[in-house]
Amino acid sequence: MLDKTALHASLDTLAAHDPIIAALLDRLGYPPPRLRERGYVTLFRTIVGQQVSVAAAAAVWARLETALGTGCPPEALLASDADALRACGLSRQKQGYARSLAELVTSGEIDFHKLPEDDEEAIALLTRIKGIGRWSAEIYLLFAEARNDIWPAGDLAIQIAVGQIVGLPERPSERETRAIAEAWRPHRGAMALMAWHHYNTKVL
Repeated sequence: MLDKTALHASLDTLAAHDPIIAALLDRLGYPPPRLRERGYVTLFRTIVGQQVSVAAAAAVWARLETALGTGCPPEALLASDADALRACGLSRQKQGYARSLAELVTSGEIDFHKLPEDDEEAIALLTRIKGIGRWSAEIYLLFAEARNDIWPAGDLAIQIAVGQIVGLPERPSERETRAIAEAWRPHRGAMALMAWHHYNTKVL
């Protein structure tokens, strides 16, 4: 589990063999862990937050909880009609995604406490949910399950940060970003957090 202790240990291990990472760690310090609650609620909130601001997502979630109950139980969601959900601020498209999630949970096809241990198998299962692509699945596994070797190479900020960290003249593609990170196995989750830390740190 990629908690604070494991995060620091992973980065120390990488830094011991890579002077670039050692210098980065010395300059920026350790990134904070990003731990989220495991389960349906976290993924539903991911759907609600797609392509809207944090404040707007929070407002929609608050209205959904008022209408459906704390945590927006999947059974309550499935029992609600489209107009009621739209009144809460959930678009037709996101309603489709949310219902897909709720149906897979209530049917038992997805059990968030028993996801496959193999990362690729877990990603394949999560992406059966409408609206959940590889990036969203990877983010869930990294934050909610704190898996050690998740590498969301499709993330724009990670691509930019990795290009800067390894000294490339321009941002690497997703494929190139994935290839660069092969050297960081099995600590790619820690490097993802470090890449975001680098991206969000102002250079003085």
